Amino acid sequence: MKATLIIVQNQADHDSAKALVGRLMQSTDADDRARMVAQARLIEAYERTRWPRKAPPLPELLRYLMEQHGLERSDLVPLLGTASRVSEVMSGKRQLSMAMIKALRERFDVSADLLISASERVAA
Repeated sequence: MKATLIIVQNQADHDSAKALVGRLMQSTDADDRARMVAQARLIEAYERTRWPRKAPPLPELLRYLMEQHGLERSDLVPLLGTASRVSEVMSGKRQLSMAMIKALRERFDVSADLLISASERVAA
C-alpha cells in the first residue's frame, strides 16, 4: 500500500490521519508498517498539543491513590507526620515536603515528579 504521511494541523487532518493508520495496520509490508509508526507519532504530537495532560491537584491524586490501595486518611499519618498535617494536605492548604514525597512515592510506587507537580499547584 502506497501512502504519504499527513501533517496533522486540525480536526480534519486528525480524522484522515487516524483513518490512514487504520489502513496501514492491515498491511504486512515493512514500508507500510514504518509509515504507520511515523503517522501515529504525528497524531500523538497533535493530540498532546491539542489536549495536554494535566496532573490532578494533590488532594484529588491522594484520594485516588488511597481508594486504589483501600486506605483511609488515618493510614496517611505515618507517611505525612500527623493527623493535622494529613488534614492540611488533603484540604489543599499544605504542600508536600521532600520527606513526605519520598514516603508517598515509596508507599504508592508513583513518580516523585507526579507528586511534586501536584504539590506545587496547592499554593498557586
